[in-house]
Amino acid sequence: MKFISIFNDVLGPVMRGPSSSHTAGSYHIGTMVRSLMENHISGITFTFDPNGSYGRVYRQQGVDLAFAAGIMGWKLTDERFFKALEIAAQQGLEIQFRVAPLPNADHPNSVQIDAVSPSGEKLSAEAKSIGGGMILFTRLDNWEVELTGKAYECVVVCETEAETKVKELLLDVDDAVSHPRETGLNKSFLGGQGGRFFKKAPLAAGGKKLVFILQRCSPLPPGLAEQVRGLPGVEHFWVSAPVYYVRKGDSLFAGAAEMIAYAEAQGCSLGRAALDYEAQLLGLSREEALKEMTRRFGIMQESVAAGLDKKQVNMQLLAPTAGKIFKAEAEGKLAVGGLHTRAAARAAAVMHINNSMGIVCAAPTGGSAGVIPGVIVTLVEEKKLSAEQTALALFAASAVGLIVARRATFAAEVAGCQVEIGAAGAMAAAAVVEIAAGSAAQAADAAAIAFQDTMGSVCDLVQGMCEIPCHTRNAVAASSAFVRADLILGGYVNPIPLDETIDAVYAVGKMLPAELRCTALGGLAVTPSAQEMSLRECGAGSL
Repeated sequence: MKFISIFNDVLGPVMRGPSSSHTAGSYHIGTMVRSLMENHISGITFTFDPNGSYGRVYRQQGVDLAFAAGIMGWKLTDERFFKALEIAAQQGLEIQFRVAPLPNADHPNSVQIDAVSPSGEKLSAEAKSIGGGMILFTRLDNWEVELTGKAYECVVVCETEAETKVKELLLDVDDAVSHPRETGLNKSFLGGQGGRFFKKAPLAAGGKKLVFILQRCSPLPPGLAEQVRGLPGVEHFWVSAPVYYVRKGDSLFAGAAEMIAYAEAQGCSLGRAALDYEAQLLGLSREEALKEMTRRFGIMQESVAAGLDKKQVNMQLLAPTAGKIFKAEAEGKLAVGGLHTRAAARAAAVMHINNSMGIVCAAPTGGSAGVIPGVIVTLVEEKKLSAEQTALALFAASAVGLIVARRATFAAEVAGCQVEIGAAGAMAAAAVVEIAAGSAAQAADAAAIAFQDTMGSVCDLVQGMCEIPCHTRNAVAASSAFVRADLILGGYVNPIPLDETIDAVYAVGKMLPAELRCTALGGLAVTPSAQEMSLRECGAGSL
């Protein structure tokens, strides 16, 4: 069973916009390369396939800046972000970006990385940003690997004669917890106390080398890396620190049906079921998990407030309008107005900040970061929610996201806009049911019909930016969350359960042509008006 966490995979990371796949994911890849190179890099080249999303939008979406920030060891929220490439050059760090065919590019956000240290040591790697800020390294030098950044990960390349000594050293190390059956890696588990340990066969028949992958919940003891590197026959020993929370416990459920059954057995709401899930999985107390969720809601509130202030907005295509809409609603100048419109305006406000490369909380991605804040901030105002009620509403939303992350993807590059803004709308509908004291089953049904309504939605971002049509889609998804919740709470019986709906959404998404999956090669992106637009330089104003 895959290690899927709310704080890792669903409601986060806290990031700079405009896209979790392009900024957060790229930043995490850069951070892991820095770790693998032991913080010693003098030059690095990132190569993108011309047919992928990276190759087409890496400049517009800040991919280059995010890679640079990660390589230099900055936080993604660092105020120097927009000068990352300039500062890297001043420090003597040569960063290059190329677009060229990649033979192994099986994902739109595949990247080949070639790094060199000041002493001349080299690393060649292949990685991909797989959606929602999540990443996967698939190759180090000529070795196939599966590194996720969700553990302390060690890779050993050695002669076959050194196998016994390597295992003796690495498997005789105490660790916090071991979960061999839930790694997500379909490889042989070798046992021992040192976490999860996998052995890979040589790439060529008759080869005399092996690669071992060790995943731990805690760092290696001091001096152990040097011992391993000193063994005869050990060619490489790479170590990478995690870029996400590490696993400390088991998953309480894997699918929506199990999730609902758990909530019913415990007599609790969907939000509390998700709280239990995350606390057990990450080894947190319920109070600690609630506190972290409350912190992330604070980021959402700040992004809403900033986006309603046009002075803090600096997008590349659109002029800020969220504040004008919000003000017009308050003055009674709109056709209808009300809670739905206020939520929509707030959702657009967050997207203003996201597309100014400001700080947002991915929910579940950067391109869909407005929906859930728009809904929850509005509910907090309308219902006078406590901090705990607010956090539980976000946990309820995240419960739906857990199932999407496990059964499908959050990457529009893979399955279209339906798994980004569509997923956010489904999650928000579940949150509204939670606040209305609905059951876990009702929350899941509200999410299911939201997905059913958005199935097939394409990703056709104009000029490669998450502005058009992403702003209005976020706004409409936020507004519609209330209607979908009311339909279920009012008695509509959903005939297609959430698990099956998500599977259908994923299947439909994979049928979409590449032109409609975040490449800006189809849909609205190729209309004459869209192609005539010119990008302004994005400096994020005073952010």
